[in-house]
Amino acid sequence: MTTAATGERAAALRGFRRVQRLAYECAEAVAARLKPGVTERAAARMQRAWLRERGVRDWFHLPFAWFGDRTAFVDFRVPLQFFPTNRRLEPGMPFILDMAPVFQGHTADIGNSGSLGINPVHDRLMADLEAHRELILREVRERRPLREIYEDVDRLMVRQGCADRHRAYPFGVIAHKVDRVRERRWSPRLFGFGTRSPKGLASDALHGHREGWSPLWSPYRFSDHPPRPGLWAVEPHLGFRGTGAKFEEILVVTDSGDPAENAFWLDDDLPHVRRWAEEK
Repeated sequence: MTTAATGERAAALRGFRRVQRLAYECAEAVAARLKPGVTERAAARMQRAWLRERGVRDWFHLPFAWFGDRTAFVDFRVPLQFFPTNRRLEPGMPFILDMAPVFQGHTADIGNSGSLGINPVHDRLMADLEAHRELILREVRERRPLREIYEDVDRLMVRQGCADRHRAYPFGVIAHKVDRVRERRWSPRLFGFGTRSPKGLASDALHGHREGWSPLWSPYRFSDHPPRPGLWAVEPHLGFRGTGAKFEEILVVTDSGDPAENAFWLDDDLPHVRRWAEEK
């Protein structure tokens, strides 16, 4: 890679890191304002307002908020059930705040889990997620097929006594690719999604289909290929008896021949990573 190309990649990663940190700052700020009686819809509006005040005008998808057993997608059968509802937060309830802003042409997709007060089940799920972050990075560096890594994540969840809840997402995805988006003053939205970022994902899907790879990391045959270089928003999601917890963050995959450089998490200074470090 030339010096110019290296500098361009480093600048792009800084842009993605900036918007990912902005999204997590939003999640922490909104989580600190949650109190009994707040609805999922109100929490989603709080996320949108916080990010708009800081210059966000475009989205991969608008913010979601899930409270109580909705954090584990209990009885979710159709996509409309993912959208925020009038479910009210109660003391001890788990919650997940999920958002995907586009800022200065860079995209992030994050998920931040918490609880309103003490919730030992949620705490246990969050602790269990650390092993998934380590497993995913290790096996991506080994260039294992995405479908096999997905199955290994499932097996780890079973050993932990948990249920796999990312299978409830459309296409059962545990991750999807993200990329640059050309900035515009106004971006239309459709069913809660910005139109340009998913359009880029659809374009990747078309090219990938021709070349034998997919921008969606799923348990299905179209993900039976090694990790494709690029940026992946990864979200292992655990569930146990009506409580769900996850993290979502960007994994960088490169074409380097060095296992230490062919994959790495974009940022290790994130709330869930700090939480694990503090617990140790």
